Amino acid sequence: MKIRILLTTLLAAGVALAGCGTADQAASPGAGGGLIPVKLQLQWFVQAQFGGFLAAVDKGFYREQGLDVTILEGGVDIVPQTVLAQGQADYAVAWVPKALASREQGAGITQVAQIFQKSGTYQVSFATSNIRTPADLRGKKVGNWGFGNEFELFAAMTKAGLDPGRDVTLVQQQFDMQALLSGDIDAAQAMSYNEYAQLLEARNPATGQLYQPSDFTVLDWNTAGTAMLQDAVWANAEKLADPAYQDTTVKFLAGTLKGWAFCRDNASACRDLVVAKGSKLGAGHQLWQMNEVNKLIWPSTSRVGLIDEAAWKATVALAMSTKNQDGQTVLTAQPEGTAFTNDFVQRALDSLSSSGTDVVGSGFTPATVTLSEGGA
Repeated sequence: MKIRILLTTLLAAGVALAGCGTADQAASPGAGGGLIPVKLQLQWFVQAQFGGFLAAVDKGFYREQGLDVTILEGGVDIVPQTVLAQGQADYAVAWVPKALASREQGAGITQVAQIFQKSGTYQVSFATSNIRTPADLRGKKVGNWGFGNEFELFAAMTKAGLDPGRDVTLVQQQFDMQALLSGDIDAAQAMSYNEYAQLLEARNPATGQLYQPSDFTVLDWNTAGTAMLQDAVWANAEKLADPAYQDTTVKFLAGTLKGWAFCRDNASACRDLVVAKGSKLGAGHQLWQMNEVNKLIWPSTSRVGLIDEAAWKATVALAMSTKNQDGQTVLTAQPEGTAFTNDFVQRALDSLSSSGTDVVGSGFTPATVTLSEGGA
């Protein structure tokens, strides 16, 4: 049978889009003699950021659970938690503060797993700009993507006593690093696994060599104390009352986490898998991305996918205190009802552990990835 990966036609200005194709799979029968169809909505274009989900499809880990999973690619104008709440997908990947903001506005969603244990967001500047702390952003031209990606940046400025609406010049940044490289902005938003690598894949005109990490200063929100939880798995809150959907959720999470364990132990294979889906980002860039994403997940001392309640509460607290340029906060009140649950991921983890899957990854050691110009 065919496991389909559906493509959107949305294009982001300046983004190297990652497409994906199809993978032939030999389906094994589910409990009812067939596979349960499941749709997963990603929050961005297919890339190694989502390697575990892709591996679960390609390696048959979802099929082992009796599921036929279709991955829906994301894009600039796609809000995954909204797609989920509207019933167009069964599960979605979304950053926690963004999803909670949608939830406060009425989206019926519940978080059922936490993939990334750390934030991957940086604010990067040239070392010569002397931006070494969030307070040093005062008076600077500060780029950000918007769409809810700016919450940690604003939280850091708030913590440093800066008013985002008065003390900096905010610039709408494209999803690349060209504005920083050309000098149009002083500090640029970047993900550790994507845009930061794009800087190190660019040639320094002053030296004729590739830029080096020493050429830049990185503000890491994990270090600054304003990191918020990012890639998480969300389910339809209303459907979670259905025992059949509950069972599917456990199976979906089991397949997903096995996929991430595979990418932990086989980063190059997962890179190849992403590239084979038609990625326009080079193999070297995707290997960097897979390695950096693994750093955000592993080792997972409390077991991969579990939602850390303290980290979750910290994200909520930041979302309630962080003000944007208009003085508005991300959340206006504590989330009501069942905003998250570990019930299903715990069941999935117990199943994986009993079958021999390493769900902690205590022996994980990141690789050293050498980047090439343009990410080739």
